[in-house]
Amino acid sequence: MLSKKQSQLPIFVINNSSFKSSFFFIIFLTAWFFFLFYWLPPTNPKHISHHRTHNLIGNHNINNHVRRQPFSVYIYDLPPEFNLGLVKNCHHLNVYTDMCPHVANHGLGQPLEHISAVSPGCWFATHQFIAEMIFHARLENHPLRTWDPSRATLFYVPFYGGLYASSNFRETNLTARDDLAVRFSEFLKSQPWWQRAKGKDHFVVLGRTAWDFMRTASGPDFGANTLLNLPRVQNVSVLTVERNPWRGSNQHGIPYPSYFHPSTSSQMLTWQQKMRLSKRPNLFTFIGAPRKGLEKAAIRDELIKQCGQSTRCKLLTCSNRSGASNKCYSPSEILGVMSKSQFCLQAPGDSFTRRSTFDSVLAGCIPVFFSQHTAYTQYAWYLPQDAEEYSVYINGEEGNNARRKRIEDELMKIPTKRVEKMRNKVIDLIPRVTYKHPNASDDGEFEDAVDVALAAIANHVRSILGRGLVL
Repeated sequence: MLSKKQSQLPIFVINNSSFKSSFFFIIFLTAWFFFLFYWLPPTNPKHISHHRTHNLIGNHNINNHVRRQPFSVYIYDLPPEFNLGLVKNCHHLNVYTDMCPHVANHGLGQPLEHISAVSPGCWFATHQFIAEMIFHARLENHPLRTWDPSRATLFYVPFYGGLYASSNFRETNLTARDDLAVRFSEFLKSQPWWQRAKGKDHFVVLGRTAWDFMRTASGPDFGANTLLNLPRVQNVSVLTVERNPWRGSNQHGIPYPSYFHPSTSSQMLTWQQKMRLSKRPNLFTFIGAPRKGLEKAAIRDELIKQCGQSTRCKLLTCSNRSGASNKCYSPSEILGVMSKSQFCLQAPGDSFTRRSTFDSVLAGCIPVFFSQHTAYTQYAWYLPQDAEEYSVYINGEEGNNARRKRIEDELMKIPTKRVEKMRNKVIDLIPRVTYKHPNASDDGEFEDAVDVALAAIANHVRSILGRGLVL
């Protein structure tokens, strides 16, 4: 006789004992599933990848670029005389060196096979004044590129002005020296999309310092042209490795390219982890050559002197000539010294800024600055507003102030915990000051120097044209 409860079960269960067993087994599995789902705490994938994400874009919000409105970039197809035609004449692009090896691989230069067993294939002997070529190559394959100018937020004009400038430093005829710059300005005027905002939504990238494009009649002539003094070009946003802090309202600092050009987030994370684990027996290091000129010579001579006298400093003295004997032209030597040092002294070079600043970031070495204009007034898009988070400042701009201070003593005052925190911040900065390989996949986690610049310039253009909210 079936119970009332049993009689309520489906007929096929009642009539077949094997089905009845299966039914209770399914009930058991269902109960177990609900136990796991509701009783045990869920695993949050955000917690799993938190450290990985922090390494790649931990400083993503330095300049409030996390929330962005969509934007796109149109690339002008310039006559070859303004870019690729210059590269074809690579033997004569620089009065000091043959640039042909350096313009190879879209400006990355020659591959470096043995610089690091970590992330092989990412290392190149990249010239410090070649950012304009790398930037162009990155944008050619960038997901934000549009082929329709009517849909563009930004207009990129790929003029290789830096390569042109360096090829004409010794041109005594000023009209001839300025010729291509003037023709570039005339080209801009003739373009229909220039008229939309009179160039306010256009930008150029220059791989040399702004000083190489700002010759004045009253100032000294060291070979510069007048590109950035031309009224039309002053309407354009200029991305340059060193801006003029006083007359550069339309100029924005971008990083000097270093030697590391990864294609994937994995390669970047691997390098960052290597730098976090690197043993750093040297308190500080200085890599550089003496300089001529009263102020530059005084600071550099003092740094070389103090470093040479300290048992806690590693000194890599450079000569002013290139060649295999000059270790300052060896990326493996430079990064080897920096990655074994806690602090890297960054005295001004021929101008305020140095490529060495970005080499030290790549090596996880905390930069020590002696001028506000070496980084603080230059790279607002890339570096934290609070300079003490990632750097040390010793004022070298007030006479003999730097000489009155013993650098070793100043650095020894910094608590160990704070040094560790600063170094982690520096290592977190590596992705945003690095130029990806032009063929890199954009995986959404690794934003490089080009990505940061595009977001910032789009924000800037929208703000000056009153087109919308902050990105």
